[in-house]
Amino acid sequence: MGGHEDVWRFYSSRPWVKNYDPGVPVDIEVPEVPLYKILEDTAREYPDRAALIFLGRTVTYREFYESALRFAGYLKGKGIGKGDIIAVHLPNTPQFAIALYGALFAGATVTPINPLYTPREIRFQLEDSEAKVLVTLDMFKDRVLAALPETVREVVWTGIQDYLPFLKAIGYRLKFKPPTPPEGGVHSKFVKVIKESAPLKDEDKAKVNPKEDVAVLMYTGGTTGVPKGVMLTHYNVMANMYQIDAWWAKGRKGFKYVGLLPWFHIYGQTAVLHSAVFSASTIIVYPRPDIEAVMKDIAKYKIDIFHAVPTAYIAVINHPKVREFNLRSLQACISGAAPLPVAVLESFEKLTGAKLREGYGLTETSPVTHVNPIEGRYKPGSIGLPVPSTIAAIADPEKPLLLPPGQVGEVVISGPQVMKAYYKRPEENLQAFFEAHGLRWFRTGDMGYVDEEGYFYIVDRKKDLIKYKGYSVFPREIEEVLYKHECIKEAAVVGKPDPEAGEIPKAFIALKEECKGKVKAEDIIEYARSNLAPFKVPREIEFRDELPKSVVGKVLRRELREEELRKAGLKT
Repeated sequence: MGGHEDVWRFYSSRPWVKNYDPGVPVDIEVPEVPLYKILEDTAREYPDRAALIFLGRTVTYREFYESALRFAGYLKGKGIGKGDIIAVHLPNTPQFAIALYGALFAGATVTPINPLYTPREIRFQLEDSEAKVLVTLDMFKDRVLAALPETVREVVWTGIQDYLPFLKAIGYRLKFKPPTPPEGGVHSKFVKVIKESAPLKDEDKAKVNPKEDVAVLMYTGGTTGVPKGVMLTHYNVMANMYQIDAWWAKGRKGFKYVGLLPWFHIYGQTAVLHSAVFSASTIIVYPRPDIEAVMKDIAKYKIDIFHAVPTAYIAVINHPKVREFNLRSLQACISGAAPLPVAVLESFEKLTGAKLREGYGLTETSPVTHVNPIEGRYKPGSIGLPVPSTIAAIADPEKPLLLPPGQVGEVVISGPQVMKAYYKRPEENLQAFFEAHGLRWFRTGDMGYVDEEGYFYIVDRKKDLIKYKGYSVFPREIEEVLYKHECIKEAAVVGKPDPEAGEIPKAFIALKEECKGKVKAEDIIEYARSNLAPFKVPREIEFRDELPKSVVGKVLRRELREEELRKAGLKT
């Protein structure tokens, strides 16, 4: 390919659209309305449809909507509105969904907090976001009280039991008593707030500027340093829902979703919670990961949609009871947040008959930017094609320069789902964006390439690249080979510091139960040697019962890499 103009001609022609499934548009129209309107519309059209099924308790769209309006009324009564931030520190529960939409009705911005955070991490996010209200779980009391900054004026406590009617039926009474608040603060019960607060009236619903007003302030997991707040506007999230809908649902409604992905993470929030509300669908909600329960419910409720991370699909195909459940109702299964090994995809599809497709996205892009065609040509190992109204490209990691197809560089994105900015991080905003060809491009930090047909491939994170004797070694390529070994359940490869080679590839491996004690490190190295160039072969193998994972199930290479740096006496 010739000069810069030829390269731009390739990307601007969007060659990927020729590979879209029938009916998928090149561009979408996104209404400039508040995000809360999707709940308003669905509740008015389908008030008696189940919105959430939580451990046997059904919440209809009518109850969901009315409870959200009551929570909004509570916030308004406390003086919370546009410009204010409330923190939701909950697992997947009806309370999470109600608090989120209630805050949106009031005009506030929601910052979800990971339920597994320590007091230090909770306090950091509360202080950095300047949250004024915190909604949290009674079982988190000790951690929360150790973390509360003075900026938090209101704490609303709830419990898993608040939405479990069978406990009340046997005479259960909520024993948790909100603690005595610090001077000037207020502690309340969620159920009391919903019961006693007047619902927000239509005329009092927030007047939102969708392209400017921030709906959710999502904090990145800190895997690349100090967590940063990602400002996603109402328009960003709405655009991504329309893009997801155009890709496979095409306006259809009334699905059933697996609600396994955590909603405090943008993947679960947009692709499951908001998308289900948008399509008047039902979510089977799980407050914690439980693969056996998921399989039972797929068979029981005839679930259609399963969004998950690769480790969840690995757990399904390796579960000893998987053949006891009928999983054939599944229509579309999407994998994101981490690379999907081809061997896992093939095993899952053979086992369930469902179509499993790899997608790609980031917190900063609401999150979806790429997905493989559901019906059309899927290229194993590819993250797929840019979704409608999105232009993706490969760029020089250091310069504002787009690279031709086939050349490895940094994946960059321009589209309506790209965040407004990082919250209070002007220097990082300058590094994250650049202007070229009249567009604003976001740098993803992922290295990849695009083929002539517009299919994109990720080779690895910039920071995960291993430099072995001057060679560039991408951990994902090695992991793909390892996952094809019949005894390997999970694998992660990192660079181990080495005085002669710079770094050597080291593989951390979790074996399947039936293979433990039978497979040696030498066997794995020999297998890799027969499938990889010599410089890519792992020099060391370490077996683990399981690999460290994020709360969404993403294997954390960072933790393994930091272990090796500490062993070498180097700073992490």
